[in-house]
Formats: sequence, C-alpha cells, structure tokens
Amino acid sequence: MPLRLRGKKKGKSKETSKLVESEEAAAPGARLLFHTQLAHGSPTGRVGGFASVRELYEQIGQAYRIPAAEIIFCTLNTHKIDMDNLLGGQIGLEDFIFAHIKGSKKEVDVLKSEDSLGLTITDNGTGYAFIKHIKEDSLVDQIKVICVGDHIESINGKNMVGCRHYEVANLLKGLEKGQTFKLTLIEPMKAFEMIEPRLKSGILSKAKISKGRETLRLRFKGPATVEEVHSEIEEKAIKKVDDLLETYMGIRDTELAATMVEAGRDKNNPDEFAVALDEALGDFAFPDEFVFDVWGAMGDAKQGRF
Repeated sequence: MPLRLRGKKKGKSKETSKLVESEEAAAPGARLLFHTQLAHGSPTGRVGGFASVRELYEQIGQAYRIPAAEIIFCTLNTHKIDMDNLLGGQIGLEDFIFAHIKGSKKEVDVLKSEDSLGLTITDNGTGYAFIKHIKEDSLVDQIKVICVGDHIESINGKNMVGCRHYEVANLLKGLEKGQTFKLTLIEPMKAFEMIEPRLKSGILSKAKISKGRETLRLRFKGPATVEEVHSEIEEKAIKKVDDLLETYMGIRDTELAATMVEAGRDKNNPDEFAVALDEALGDFAFPDEFVFDVWGAMGDAKQGRF
C-alpha cells in the first residue's frame, strides 16, 4: 500500500526554506516526511521514502553531507542518549528523528574478574553494535569510561563492524574469566546541553512529538509499511520478550521481540510457534527453553497476568 502524507501541502515559508532536505520535494502524497537533526546540534532536515534503517541513515547522511557510516544510532523525540527512546523498527508518523554520530574513539583494558560483565548489547541494523544498558554495580559499571551508547568497534583487535548484537554478546560471554581483554569503543558525539531541538523558528511542540496511532514499520526483510500501533497486550508481551532476550542472550531488540510476538499471533501451541520462528528468524537458532518461555510470556500477556 502506498505511503501517504496527511494534511494539505503548504507553501514554503521563510522558516521552512531553511530546512535541510535530503532530496528535492516529492509530489504531494508520494511519501511520508520526517523531521530530523543531528543530536549534537544542527539545522532541521527532512527525510522520507525510506524502507529500512539503512536507507534512513543514507538519507540523513545526504542531508548533512556526512557518510551514513558515521551514524551509530538514532533516538526519537530527544537529542539525549536515551535508550528508552531508541529508534528500532517502528517510527510514529509524527516522531522527530535525532541521529547520533561518531565522536571520540577510546581503548579500554578490562580484567574479566567475574563471569558477567553487566553489559546489554543492541545494534542499529546497519552493522554497529553498541551498549544499551550497564547493570548497576556490575564489573563494567566500575569502569566509568565505558558508557551507554558506546559503539563496540573491536574486541581484542577483532573487528566487530558488521556483526549483529548477539554475535558481539556471545564473544564477550565466551571470554575466559581472569583474562584481560581490550575494548575499542567509539562514543557518540556529545550534544551541547544548551541546544534544544527546534522546529522552524520555535521549540519542538508537545503536539509534534506525541505518538500517533499509526507507525512506519521498518522490517528486516521486505518493504516498509504503515501499521496500527500494537495493542496494549502486545506491547506488554513485546516488553517481556525483550526482557527474555536480555536474560538468555545479553541483547535488547524491540523489533526482534515484536517480530516474535507477531509470529505467535495465530499459533495454537508451542510447536506451531517454534516452526513459525524458524521460518521467520531461523538464523538465530533459539534454544527450545527460550522459545517455550517466550510462548509462556505471550500467554501471560493475553491473560493479563503482567
């Protein structure tokens, strides 16, 4: 189904003429448009017509004349490194996109004195794994130079660019206890706290950053589609599945969790669900215990037990 703009086309004002655009404006109704900024401070730009996170990054790169590979991740409706507002597989039709680009590189030697490092890893869908959460009082929490949002470029010299989050998590988990290893990290470019996100000549309004009932869904495979937001039950199930991903695999990925919940919508038992997961996400090779727990979590959500 074609993606359609809401509302009527307006003539360009002096303010909108200052907007940075990634390409010439398309005909009315041809595509959705989203406002964007670089998180550390920039003019406001517009992007649209993308079908994946990779295409979105390419458009932001074109808008600001930077390589798309400079973008580590994006947040929605905040310029801060806020993992609760991380851009995943869905963008509300009125969301404002902030791109966090590469800043300083740092190398850290870490003694793995405990089995668990206390890191939760995610990735941006274009080959960059980064730190989404650091457990309080964990081993890594004591190393203040390691921060949420840091891109993990290499581990002991092994290049991690192009690896998925679970591959990076598995490598870290597999390091021997008592071993010292080297992390090469790239932190997001720091935002100037005095710069507030602006739209045209004013501050970004609450109305502009409010969530709509529809979202643009960016998929691992296939075209982007405009869909209704998940139901309250599905949102609870997705959150629980995301928690299970962290427990079993050391990763956070709401888009992956949503795909799993959707795969189980019309399934009658765990066996049917396992087959559906293999068809949709066979590369992950989820263990049976994990699949059973995910099925149970979805059942609990339907029964209102959360």
